[in-house]
Amino acid sequence: MASAIVLIDGNNFYASCEAVLDPGVIGRPLVVLSNNDGCIVSRSAEARALGIPMGAPYFQVQRQLQQHQVIVRSSNYGLYADMSQRLMATLEPWVEELEVYSIDEAFGRLRRPPAQAAAGERLGRPPANPDLTAWGQALRQRVRRDLGLPVAIGIAPTKVLAKLANRIAKQDPQYRQQGVFDLAAVADPDPWLEAVAIEEVWGIGRQLSRWCRLRGIANARQLRDMPPGELRRRCGVVGLRLQLELRGSSCLPLLEAAPAKQETCVSRSFSTPITTRAELREAVATYLSRAAEKLRRQRQLAGAITVFVRSSPFDGTVFYSNAATVVLPLASQDTAVLLKAALPLTDQLFRPHKPLRKAGVLLQGLQPQSLLQHHLLAPLSSEEQARRQALLAAVDGLNRRFGSGTLQWAACGLSPAWTMRRSRLSRAATTRLSDVPVARA
Repeated sequence: MASAIVLIDGNNFYASCEAVLDPGVIGRPLVVLSNNDGCIVSRSAEARALGIPMGAPYFQVQRQLQQHQVIVRSSNYGLYADMSQRLMATLEPWVEELEVYSIDEAFGRLRRPPAQAAAGERLGRPPANPDLTAWGQALRQRVRRDLGLPVAIGIAPTKVLAKLANRIAKQDPQYRQQGVFDLAAVADPDPWLEAVAIEEVWGIGRQLSRWCRLRGIANARQLRDMPPGELRRRCGVVGLRLQLELRGSSCLPLLEAAPAKQETCVSRSFSTPITTRAELREAVATYLSRAAEKLRRQRQLAGAITVFVRSSPFDGTVFYSNAATVVLPLASQDTAVLLKAALPLTDQLFRPHKPLRKAGVLLQGLQPQSLLQHHLLAPLSSEEQARRQALLAAVDGLNRRFGSGTLQWAACGLSPAWTMRRSRLSRAATTRLSDVPVARA
């Protein structure tokens, strides 16, 4: 029985999440800004129709937004992450396998029903791929009913083709309304592949698209039909897999479990420049605490820590960027251990007359927590290890239950002035009890 790969993608995901909790913005142009209300990272369909560019700095388009009465929101990452989890939980029963690809995208696998193919054989025609459009429309209706989120669904034999089909479902006027496109069910897929520019093919970057253009390869069909030897000399096996995927041969398996991470990074830009050593220590401690929480959720230990800082290249001073690394004698996920090792690095990085605009921490040398290799000169008894794990589990549990920052390390400070600016933040009604709307009847 033939199988199909589906790509379910949330439409304008951040903007759509904002509309879920505030029905007053439905049908109105809305944009969502990045960290510190810097750039536009999401636009509703109405804002897109006004020609508001994606990624534009807010200060450059502020007048245009005001003229068109566009609603502006700060990034509500807690809301988006929670809605993403709800979306993936809704999708899981609808497919046989599910790969969470990003916060708003997921690949799935399901088998095509054989009834229509058998009927085609009885009529003397070659077996066709039964159209799964009805299945896709039913899934879209369920997601819309349960979560209020619009999604587009691309269906094809491979992941690369499913990406292309999803793009057609979103942008082609013929299929935009129903939001589902089954590439395997069309009589001739070539015209659809010809309509997809080479730059829009999944896996084709800027340099490779330029290389293709110089050889007359301008769309997905031409890439599919080009000599494989030439593509292999330029891209190796990766290029051949991409071409085989375009030809309908599945080469990229679905990953139901995410591979173990090699590094974990937390970095942020500051709302106001940091000019003191104490502020830098608070920022590094805050980011390191967040990175340690991620590490424990991933069930990993860190063997090294890198702290990096930089100033702004636009403030008229000489640009400053620097980093320092410390190797731990014993890999750890304990926030106290990581803080003790990393905070002294701030003394190496701080410069009195260099206002800092960004800092971050990078945890490296990650290994599974079940494979801890003890150090001969840094003993850690099993009792002490179990006691620290229980303490950290209690801290993480309280922060999950009552909100991030309910319990925090003193080194992070109480009310730092440099924290991320989000002056247009919406409510977090799905994760914060105090933000749940109250209906009065």
